[in-house]
Amino acid sequence: MLGSVRVTRHVYEVDGWGVGELWIRDGVVVQHELASPELQHLAPQAGGRAPAAAPGRATPGPGPHVGGTRPPLGTLPAEVPRDCAGVAPELCRRFALHLGGEAVGYDDVTVELAWATPFQQALCAALRAVPWGELVSYGELAALAGRPGAARAAGSFCAESRFALIVPCHRVVASNGIGGYGQSGVALKRRLLALEGVAL
Repeated sequence: MLGSVRVTRHVYEVDGWGVGELWIRDGVVVQHELASPELQHLAPQAGGRAPAAAPGRATPGPGPHVGGTRPPLGTLPAEVPRDCAGVAPELCRRFALHLGGEAVGYDDVTVELAWATPFQQALCAALRAVPWGELVSYGELAALAGRPGAARAAGSFCAESRFALIVPCHRVVASNGIGGYGQSGVALKRRLLALEGVAL
């Protein structure tokens, strides 16, 4: 359980995309929010401090994605680290390169999966093995994870992903088209695929 464990929040900004968040505990990624205009209120002001929460949000926290357990807001530092030790700076640099269209990998990044069932863990591992610029269908992903015929479960896993680019759910498509992309929407999925030279 994450309730009593210190989780740090790191904000990154990518031109043309907006602001994203990365949540890390002991070098393990708990959650990654893709850079978007919706999180722009978290952009650091002059002096390096993040502004107060936007009206209607008590505490800055994870944005548009849903699914999984949220990091414990009560244990987060008051200031957003901008030059932190560990994996965050390098990972944020990779996110920016990725969103700029450069092929990068995340094989060395550990994600927190204590909440996941064995099948969800297998889905995560299978999906992380799908290379840049390649696609699999929901059915193919389920088969790669050891459960042929569980395409709907694979779709649910992707729709609720909290690891954005690290677990590349945008590379999973329906057998008859692009498929969905959770609350983020198909337009964002197309944009991410276009970075990898895939047009759907």
